[in-house]
Amino acid sequence: MRLLDDEEINILEEQGCTADNWLAIMVSDEFRPDALRDVHFYGSVELGAFYDNVEVEEGFWKRTGIRNATLRNVVVGDNCLIENVSGYISNYNIGAGSYISNVGTISSQASDFGNGVELSVLSEAGEPNVVLTDQLTAQLAFLMIQSHAVFLMVKRQCAASNDTEERAVIGEHVRITYTREINNACVGDFCEIQGASRISNCTLLSGDEASTFIGSDVIMENTIVAQGASVVDGAKVDSCFVGENVHIGKGFTATSSLFFANCVMDNGEAVASFLGPFSTARHKSTFLVGGVFLFYDAAAGVNQTNHHYQTGPLHWGRLDRGAKTTSNSHIDWPAHLGAFSLLRGDLANHADLASLPFSVITVEDSKTYVEPGRNFCSVGVWRDVEKWKKRDLRPLSNRHDYINTDFLNPYLVQQVAEGRDILRRLVAEQGEHVDEYTYAKCHIRREALLRANRYYDLAIKIFIGDALKSGGMQSPYDTGADQWIDLAGQLAPRKEIMRLLSDVDDGVIDTTDALKECLRRIKNDYPGNMAGYAHALIQKEDGKMFYDETKWTEAAEEARSLWVKMVRQDAESEYALGDIPEMVFRKYLNTIE
Repeated sequence: MRLLDDEEINILEEQGCTADNWLAIMVSDEFRPDALRDVHFYGSVELGAFYDNVEVEEGFWKRTGIRNATLRNVVVGDNCLIENVSGYISNYNIGAGSYISNVGTISSQASDFGNGVELSVLSEAGEPNVVLTDQLTAQLAFLMIQSHAVFLMVKRQCAASNDTEERAVIGEHVRITYTREINNACVGDFCEIQGASRISNCTLLSGDEASTFIGSDVIMENTIVAQGASVVDGAKVDSCFVGENVHIGKGFTATSSLFFANCVMDNGEAVASFLGPFSTARHKSTFLVGGVFLFYDAAAGVNQTNHHYQTGPLHWGRLDRGAKTTSNSHIDWPAHLGAFSLLRGDLANHADLASLPFSVITVEDSKTYVEPGRNFCSVGVWRDVEKWKKRDLRPLSNRHDYINTDFLNPYLVQQVAEGRDILRRLVAEQGEHVDEYTYAKCHIRREALLRANRYYDLAIKIFIGDALKSGGMQSPYDTGADQWIDLAGQLAPRKEIMRLLSDVDDGVIDTTDALKECLRRIKNDYPGNMAGYAHALIQKEDGKMFYDETKWTEAAEEARSLWVKMVRQDAESEYALGDIPEMVFRKYLNTIE
């Protein structure tokens, strides 16, 4: 870098440029003053060379340079185009090849850019339990909620590493157009901001493989946005984490919430919610509050209550992976729905049905009826599982949230086995010939209970068969033999997670990098741990140490054949309604196997 010479200063002044001190302006050796017009410099400014063109829209190229702008304490990289800044740009380092046009004010003071913001997730009026950081993942956030020690560790590390910076960064090849106000925001490479109203105290991560887009009329504060995300169409986001490939738009409002990989949120509202991978809410009347929602699809008019008008909005609940709620359903927290369950109506009895997966829960005249296992043979469940695998559009080389989309997995089959034990216990305790059984303040009709035992048996046999086919049964890990946890998409043995948390308590793990490395190892150990769980399950089912693999393989094949038949029948019953083209139906039917 060098100072401007007298001839260059004269040319700049002739072109309407001014500076409070020309000696504070540094330029690259290749700098040419003819690329600047009507630019006003304050403080320390460094300018690159402007010798190329930039594409402002498809097929329309403009010469790079700076025109009609006020810059204060700014570094501008090579071949940027900055034009028509009605306010000013202050305290920013702008990367090469960026395009900034028709904007108001872009400024920065001493800031952490959203890092270190503390949220109260789930318990809306509770103590903070999540710290925002640009290193956040679904698993790290989930562990912070579960363990105060993890929360404190992340908080300490954030405080130590986040020395407040007066200057913010706009990365390389960034596009910012028709945006009113950006204050204390770091913007990653290849990010595009088009027509936003206000972005304040934020970090927008972005990259060449997964660029981030912020669209028109967006107001976003105290938020971190991960690579590949989009926030558009008047969305209002305050104190949130917007994860990888997440979409928020159409006026959606979010406060103190976390959205992880591949979520889609339009029209509705979320407060103090944890939305795990592949959760969707597309309707104006949807309100999500104080819940853990994993692989969740919200219908129209869905909402929850976290406030009993006594101690405040402190209550929360959980919907396990694949759970759904029909239109206008309501849940009074606390409550817990098992995986792939379906709620119809208003659940007000605070039922914990985690151990009855695949249930259909129907509220009739203030009575809650549960049909355990009914959804196991639903074509809708099969469709959900298949679409998750196809809709993860994150670059393979850069995925931070761990997502295991295995259908019958140790965590789910653990719930199935527990559910079957519960149903058997109900029969033993309440009798074989009663019309209805009661469990968790709910009612289970006798015929529904008998069907559930059959469904759960099928699920266990199919899972064991899949494990035997995988080949992992030759070297099962003992760590997988016990209870499992769904860690917001990552499936892990409970022992492994409890050991990890104990290491955080004892100071053995004292950084987020070390914690993430442990989670990565657990993810890589999944096949062996899954085999360990299957091995232990077979031993429990047979009641002996050694098992007959041929017998289990044949039982699994028979169970899968029956299951496929029932799923196909479910699809055919929907086709019988008469409005699905036969070609579409047959094509879909061929995917069920």
